[in-house]
Amino acid sequence: MRFVALVISLCLLAACGPQATAHAPAKPSPSPSPTTSAKAPAPASHVFVIVMENRSYSQVIDSPYISQLAARYAVATNYHSVSTPSLPNYLALTSGDTYDIRDNDFHKLPAGGLGAQLTDAGIEWRAYMEGMTRGCYDATPLYALKHNPFAYYGATCPPQVVPFTTFASDMSGTVPRFVWITPDMCHDGHDCSTAVADDWLAQTVPTILASDAWKQNGLLVITWDEGSGDDNVLTMFIRPNSTPRTSDKPYDHYSLLATIEDQFQVPRLGKAAQATPMTDLLR
Repeated sequence: MRFVALVISLCLLAACGPQATAHAPAKPSPSPSPTTSAKAPAPASHVFVIVMENRSYSQVIDSPYISQLAARYAVATNYHSVSTPSLPNYLALTSGDTYDIRDNDFHKLPAGGLGAQLTDAGIEWRAYMEGMTRGCYDATPLYALKHNPFAYYGATCPPQVVPFTTFASDMSGTVPRFVWITPDMCHDGHDCSTAVADDWLAQTVPTILASDAWKQNGLLVITWDEGSGDDNVLTMFIRPNSTPRTSDKPYDHYSLLATIEDQFQVPRLGKAAQATPMTDLLR
């Protein structure tokens, strides 16, 4: 019994005595949080679109003024037209649909399209048509109705479609949030040389870049409706303070329409709803 009592006493003393300090395993240094993707830039205050004609990427990229823009701003190197000839590409750019049209004839299409969409959303817009005179269906020989998609929707000429003669003065005033520009059949490169088209851009683009509308977070897009023997066309995104970059992601006219509609936070039309927006060129 004395032996048992002695053992119990010794056990109690051991329990009550000082304990060895238990060292918790060292915490691993907090790993850096995963790199988050750069925030998407704020929507553009104004969007300008210039559509040129019938040149593939390789046919224009070395032109003097175009090459200057491409070296300074963002370029899509894998951008494609969606059809041929001109008209269905212009319709794709403004409605997300070609309506299975395979010619440049006049077709009365359902009312709608990008212009009507912006109007319904209360967003001011204007389309400048070089060579047009008093309306969509009255113009000089160098004006092409097939390059004015807004005249097809509902077969009416919206009041926002105006002659290009007012463009320069408008840029120094209150500029609509969306501006579309169609050069005439010579200046867009359709009937004249690439050099003539390049010179026209060299005279026109600086007017946009000098405007407060562009300087204050604006976006200028220059694209071609289709190539000549190649559907890969040059498309440039020109923004203030942007850094030079290229994107080889596959884009087309539906992608551009989706990008424009996202800038104005309106629903995407037609095939633009499934298209990939060109967000990597906006940063």
